[in-house]
Amino acid sequence: MNLLQTEPVLLQSLYWITLIAVVVSSASGVLKAGYKRFDLYGVVMIAITTGLGGGSLRDLLLDRPVFWVVDQGYFIASLLSALAIFLVARLRRITADAFLIPDAAGLAAFGVAGTLAALMEGAPWLVASFMGVMTGTMGGVLRDVLSDEPPLVFQSTLYATVCWAGSLLFIFLLEGGMGVTPAAILAGGAIFVARLVAIRYNLTLPRFTHHD
Repeated sequence: MNLLQTEPVLLQSLYWITLIAVVVSSASGVLKAGYKRFDLYGVVMIAITTGLGGGSLRDLLLDRPVFWVVDQGYFIASLLSALAIFLVARLRRITADAFLIPDAAGLAAFGVAGTLAALMEGAPWLVASFMGVMTGTMGGVLRDVLSDEPPLVFQSTLYATVCWAGSLLFIFLLEGGMGVTPAAILAGGAIFVARLVAIRYNLTLPRFTHHD
């Protein structure tokens, strides 16, 4: 176990970044499920899967205790976020792309949180950055699969790419001596803005094409 795990500042930063990520990612799950007109149970299940799925996979791969099993506060936050957004959404019309902004926020927060968690476990920088991508995207993949849709990350405007770039930026800032909190704000903000810009201008990676 990496000694960085015992640093109170790092642990506190990881806690709050992850908590924010859980809340906004769960909200995106509610909005996607709500648009599909699922019932309350379906909405809650998809919200919890979206909010906790990516971090769960990260922890299993890093051979560390799953974060929401150790601290049920994350589970409670996901559940409360789901119920709150469900109640609000019943009063307003949900559009097909309503989930995109909270999804971008969750991508940003989980990308940073996943990277930091991996670094604290002693993972090499490239592996840590990819753990950030996995943490940021896999909850959305599970959300889309449960909603019977192709995963957004595989066919959307720039998604995992901006998360990976932001994770690498986060590591670069930390290596440069910047504190965890300002580095997280800058890197997370960069991911969020880049994702919204990609949506606005339809920026994509090259796609595989068939030649008949």
